[in-house]
Amino acid sequence: MPALSIFSTHPLHPQVTDSLSALGDYTVASAPTPEAILAESRCAELIVVRAPIPPEVIERESGLRALVRHGAGLDMIPVDIATRAGVLVANVPGANAVTVAEHAIWSALALLRRYPEVNRDLRDNGWSAGRAHADAGRELSGKTMGVLGMGNVGRQIARIAHNGFAMKVISHTRRPGSMPEEVQAVTFSELLETSDILVLCCPLTDETRGLIGARALQSMRQGAILINVARGPVVVEEALQNALESGRLGGAAIDVFDTQPLPRGHAFFDLPNVILTPHMAGITEESMLRMGEGVVTEARLIAEGELPVQLVNPDAVARYRARFA
Repeated sequence: MPALSIFSTHPLHPQVTDSLSALGDYTVASAPTPEAILAESRCAELIVVRAPIPPEVIERESGLRALVRHGAGLDMIPVDIATRAGVLVANVPGANAVTVAEHAIWSALALLRRYPEVNRDLRDNGWSAGRAHADAGRELSGKTMGVLGMGNVGRQIARIAHNGFAMKVISHTRRPGSMPEEVQAVTFSELLETSDILVLCCPLTDETRGLIGARALQSMRQGAILINVARGPVVVEEALQNALESGRLGGAAIDVFDTQPLPRGHAFFDLPNVILTPHMAGITEESMLRMGEGVVTEARLIAEGELPVQLVNPDAVARYRARFA
């Protein structure tokens, strides 16, 4: 099997690092920044993607064979440019779906039981101050879970919510015919109006960018919970801030943001009914290994001259084969 020159935008699981190193020359970016990726990815034949890839990398690297996403979302890869250049793009869908789903359920439980406020006041003001929030806590069981997007993550959320908490699960998705049996398909308006907890796990597209703005937030139930494990730009941040400050929403768990890292001093840091996490909903030791193993599988196939299993741009194949005949 010919050796590959492999470049990763981030460090990976140790077992994955060993497996990729066995396939050829393996290097990791000194920082996951556009500048470092652009400067340090020279002569790469395969790039493992966990950070946005500058289009210049694809245009510059004549020997680049493939971009393999360490995860599912493709917004970090300029797929159209890769396709035109004859560069294969693959991903690892579903490998961290249960991880993201567990994060969403944990976030919902914490917000309903007012954990951010309890934790703050218990530490700062003592036992009685923390305990005073208990009477306003709410249970997850029996409530309506709304899911925007019923892909791998949405299905795992639905499974846990329905089977574990006896929740009614509703969803709005592009493919309502593929809905799990326990999930009711609804319109977008119905999703907003009837969800006690609304989880965003849709891809970022032209249609979903800014979808959750002032009008959508105003349509949600008074005191509802919003959880975003999709992409930051799906939500209009200023509108969400206003909805939280006004009390329209009961709380929010936000894992993804317009600007990442989230700038110090951002207004979200001052809101008491918000859980903030640094784009880590899909990251655990187990999920990192599963996603990495998927990357290794695709890298081996590419090294052997085969196409990846999870190829997302088949239109690139003819050009790819012409380049590496």
